[in-house]
Amino acid sequence: MPVNKPRKLPRAVRLDDSDGQVYAVPAQPGEWAVPGGFAFLDHDPSSLSGKHLQAFKSGFLGVGSFGRTTLVAITEASEADFRSVVDQLATHLVDHYGAPDLTAAMQAADEEVNYAESLCEYEVNTLLAVEREFTVDGISERFKKFIPAGAEWEQAKPLVYGKDS
Repeated sequence: MPVNKPRKLPRAVRLDDSDGQVYAVPAQPGEWAVPGGFAFLDHDPSSLSGKHLQAFKSGFLGVGSFGRTTLVAITEASEADFRSVVDQLATHLVDHYGAPDLTAAMQAADEEVNYAESLCEYEVNTLLAVEREFTVDGISERFKKFIPAGAEWEQAKPLVYGKDS
């Protein structure tokens, strides 16, 4: 009998208060996240500056706040979690990105969440960072992994790491 591997998705992690300084809207620690590069597909690269440029260059998209985070941690996710992320992202695509209808948005959201899941090939608690740039072929994304010794990101309530706030 085949054993089902648990699903994994990235969660926003905040090691310090820098995301609040770097991004116009910071993601909330503990919320699910996706790469979110799609948000910049229709942008002229020269039009980005300041916090929007930083969001493009190194921000994952938190699903909930729809803010940005520099780091995400790989965590286990239930099928219900996965579906909830797809549903929230699809609604956001309709409300903020002009998706023609919820059916089309669900397909795009499902692709983005599956893409996020594909990045989670490493052990739970591995941290990921993204580097993005515009190229002649579109947007290029590179991901870096960090394995912190002894860190536990799977917490009952989302905390800023190292704080009890």
